[in-house]
Amino acid sequence: MTVSDIADPALAAAGELRLDWASREMPTLRAIRERFAAERPLDGVRCSACLHVTAETANLALTLQAGGADVRLCASNPLSTQDDIAAALVERHGIPVFAIRGEDDATYYRHIDAAVEHGPRITMDDGADLVARLHTTRRDLLPGVTGGTEETTTGVIRLRALAERGELAYPIIAVNDAETKHFFDNRYGTGQSTLDGVLRATNLLLAGKVLVVAGYGWCGKGVAMRARGMGSRVVVTEVQATRALEAVMDGFEVLPMADAAAIGDLFITATGDLHVIDAQHFAAMKDGAVVANSGHFNVEINIEALAEMAGEGSPRAVRPFVDEYRLPGDRRVHLLAEGRLVNLSAAEGHPPSVMDMSFANQALAAEYLVQSPPRGAPAVIDVPPALDQQVARIKLDAMGVAIDTLTAEQEEYLHSWEMGT
Repeated sequence: MTVSDIADPALAAAGELRLDWASREMPTLRAIRERFAAERPLDGVRCSACLHVTAETANLALTLQAGGADVRLCASNPLSTQDDIAAALVERHGIPVFAIRGEDDATYYRHIDAAVEHGPRITMDDGADLVARLHTTRRDLLPGVTGGTEETTTGVIRLRALAERGELAYPIIAVNDAETKHFFDNRYGTGQSTLDGVLRATNLLLAGKVLVVAGYGWCGKGVAMRARGMGSRVVVTEVQATRALEAVMDGFEVLPMADAAAIGDLFITATGDLHVIDAQHFAAMKDGAVVANSGHFNVEINIEALAEMAGEGSPRAVRPFVDEYRLPGDRRVHLLAEGRLVNLSAAEGHPPSVMDMSFANQALAAEYLVQSPPRGAPAVIDVPPALDQQVARIKLDAMGVAIDTLTAEQEEYLHSWEMGT
């Protein structure tokens, strides 16, 4: 019997159907899985993964398993687990999973401990909670870890802070920063899935609404682009001058959050920072404002301040994933999905076709760490460009798209300095 802690093993059949459905849209990862099955580049490698337990992640886990890895999986967010997928991985494929949708904080960290208990050689993280656990309460396991990968912006920020302090114990590849990750996953995946989560939770019409996007990184760009396409008047808030300028040039209105708070109908945070929407912003919001988060952690919205402002009787659940806070002046602010990742909490997360590239990067990065371990002081390192391009080529092939190649003459020109006007 596979060691695990999941909600209901009886959900395995339903989970297997969803896993197969996602696989149809993941040809890049499928091609890597076929090669891994033949070559077994991860044979015997223990891998602990702290990722959103979804159908797409399940296909990554099966790819690692096909390559010979001994995989253990736990959730990287208490509300993102798809319980039927967890059951399918355990019951149909023998992969230990420690994840239950809606688990409390104590269970969440107990599950991380269970995922690392077999002593990983490779870690895969989405938000850096597993890495943080290894660097605090499970330092005894650090000598056996030779490398890791990180999936998301928030996790990369945390890991770079750890590295800057000289405390990072092993090298970690920032999969999030691969071009085939942030160009597509963050922009197109987050853009679509965030609005999908908002719409499933609220059933609001976005056309004609003032939608405020906090942060104009790759995720914020995707949300803003898709919201405009659905007819919203999009306002962007930013702290970085170049990103704010880019938003203006892209045709969006840019305001400080203090000004945007008074006019927004719907607010979506995508910054990776703390209390981007705070008490003074709630105080300025109109009656019926909807607030959601698309960043990894539920800290971007100051939920404690909102609860204090609302007082007794709040929040009130008015729909699944919609909590109503009644503020002074008989104004209502609606918080979606407890401030957690709205796309994974209220919907199914990114479409499999974009996770195809992200998880292809994860699989190839794991192979790279085993075959070519980085030397020198532990650091957060980039995905090797050749690996990034390999993912893009496989994806294009699967889509039936052909591109040009440089001629010998063109190659020579690009590597010379003599030729001018």
